[in-house]
Amino acid sequence: MEHIAPFIQLFGIEFDLSIIIMLLVTCTVVFILAKLGARKATVKNPSKLQNFVEWIIEFVENIISSSMTKKQGKPFLMLGITLIMFIFVGNMLGLPFAIATEHTAPASFLGQEFISKELIHEGHVKAEAAGKEYHGESVLWWKSPTANVSVTMGLAAIVIFLSHYIGIFRNTRGYFKHYVEPNVAFLPIHIVEQIAKLLTLGLRLFGNIFAGEVMIAVILGLGIWGIPALVVWQGFSIFVGAIQAFIFTMLAMVYISQVIPHDEPHHH
Repeated sequence: MEHIAPFIQLFGIEFDLSIIIMLLVTCTVVFILAKLGARKATVKNPSKLQNFVEWIIEFVENIISSSMTKKQGKPFLMLGITLIMFIFVGNMLGLPFAIATEHTAPASFLGQEFISKELIHEGHVKAEAAGKEYHGESVLWWKSPTANVSVTMGLAAIVIFLSHYIGIFRNTRGYFKHYVEPNVAFLPIHIVEQIAKLLTLGLRLFGNIFAGEVMIAVILGLGIWGIPALVVWQGFSIFVGAIQAFIFTMLAMVYISQVIPHDEPHHH
């Protein structure tokens, strides 16, 4: 059965309830991991979770050091850690299972319908035309939030906005000069480049995670014969999810490094 998203409208804006729920779940998981990793931190006998958190910190420090000096990158360490943990956890949430509810009657939240009478009626008509029994509309609640283009483009917009903000206020002359180098004729190209950065950063992450969830749905449709393929694909999806979190964080740091002043020599 095809799943639909539970949209409601508040203040003239459409909200996807499932994405709001999954974003809250992702934030909660990341917060708990960070809290547990920092809890009772010790040098003598660190816990496995503390070792894991320390490894993430060191990993992100290495990502940052590949594009800027330690001094330049220090203010962006927490941003990098937050990005990589949030994206990785978000990528993983849709892998273990999916939660869907079936509705044969209108349903609402906060007085706003996400399953309307019209939708139920349309479902009945389609089922009758196909000579099938109507089982209701299936609403998918549990999925990877990064499989939603609004989420990934939102993350990309934050990174791009931050890079422009840093460029304008910390490296004003160099930032604006870049747009007319080597001469003013290159201004349109540099503007297109900024738009391309936003699109590729957000759409790359969305495309990979969304495609993974579509494949899982296809494999589940094979029934018992799809179990071995599902195990293999989920293992591959963990790898893809980790790689995409790394690529997004790395590109975020590269884009920031391009707009900060480079007064000191950078040693790899």
